[in-house]
Amino acid sequence: MTLVVAHRGASRDFPENTVEAFRAAKAQNATMVELDVRRTRDGFLVVHHDPEVRGGAHISESDAKNLPSTVPGLVEAVVACAPLAVNVEIKNSPGEAGYDPTGALALEAVALLEELEGCPEILYSCFDLPTLNLIRGSGTRFPTGYLVLDPTTPTDAIALAVAGGHGAIHPWDPCVTQSWVQACRDAGLDCNVWTVDDPERMVQLAEWGVTSIITNVPGVAVDALGVLGH
Repeated sequence: MTLVVAHRGASRDFPENTVEAFRAAKAQNATMVELDVRRTRDGFLVVHHDPEVRGGAHISESDAKNLPSTVPGLVEAVVACAPLAVNVEIKNSPGEAGYDPTGALALEAVALLEELEGCPEILYSCFDLPTLNLIRGSGTRFPTGYLVLDPTTPTDAIALAVAGGHGAIHPWDPCVTQSWVQACRDAGLDCNVWTVDDPERMVQLAEWGVTSIITNVPGVAVDALGVLGH
């Protein structure tokens, strides 16, 4: 069965990474919600995709109280998603504002969610492999997934994921082929493809055996995959 992951919530219908988008994902029968985590200057973990908010202020250089009210804290966001599982993407990329080479942001997110009463199932993901490896070594009970663009270039993402003890690969849809999906599954890894909004492509990926489809239109995906019993 191919799962439906709401990319930043039901982000086609509501502003992405907002409580409204997360609640809409539940209403559209998504299996999981994906969201992005960053850290403010005063140390709060908030949910936002870009390093800056509208108007140009960098989150890493702003205090939480000065961010728009639509930017939720991590706990608020996860609670809004519950009881759905949540794919927590840690935003920590070299060259981007707020990058932390120590990975402290990731460990803070793990600690916060491990202590959250009633926390739903979590899947951590990150493009930065050292950060993801740090999460894997933290002792968290939750799985981790390696986010990539092209899973074969410049290095073999499958081999890196297996070596790091990660349970999943999250490749960019245009780079995904049937043979690569099979190689991923042969290695014992889940394959969670982003970002797929075309129903025909969703069905094709499901027939190839991907674990989940990350989409801006979870309701469309549920309908498309439901027709084939996926």
